[in-house]
Amino acid sequence: MIQIDKRLIEDLIEKAASNPRLRVNYDLRTSSADSSQRMLNALLPGTEVAVHRHPNSTENVFLLCGKLVEVIFDDDGNEVERIHLDPSVGNFGCVVPKGGWHSVEVLEPSVIFEAKDGRYGEDGSETFDDFVKSREASSSAASFSNSLGGFRENIEYLIGMERQSGSMEVMSPLYIARMLNVPVEDVEECLKEMRA
Repeated sequence: MIQIDKRLIEDLIEKAASNPRLRVNYDLRTSSADSSQRMLNALLPGTEVAVHRHPNSTENVFLLCGKLVEVIFDDDGNEVERIHLDPSVGNFGCVVPKGGWHSVEVLEPSVIFEAKDGRYGEDGSETFDDFVKSREASSSAASFSNSLGGFRENIEYLIGMERQSGSMEVMSPLYIARMLNVPVEDVEECLKEMRA
């Protein structure tokens, strides 16, 4: 049995203070077969929690002690809402919407209970920084593939650019696939048609 009492809370805050990240988690799951996330999270002022989201689950946040602000962002990284949590004035928690970008600002040593479906890292959760990098990469690939029209034209353009740069070596389908960010099978099929 796990008892959540003053002693446990004080111990978690003490451990968070000795952690360089200024926070520490306490897993409340009682079985390795439990695929949810249920934990206590002790956070101190100054801790940095990356803006992140859980696309497959809402996240329930209940503040047991302390004061903090749950900050919600849109898909462009703009702050859209600030939810002040402070049990001493009756603001105990919130439910972060499924897929909602969020982070926290810790105002004083705090302990929250967090619950959501799926283990972090196995549930599609991602940070906003990774989302932006992925979005930029797919945008670059799309603009390149669309800039010349068809797939064959893109391959011909790439081969021409390589030759213009002085490379006379035959480019492998794998190289072309990586450069165009497409399946190698598609490149092989197109090259066959170009040779015919």
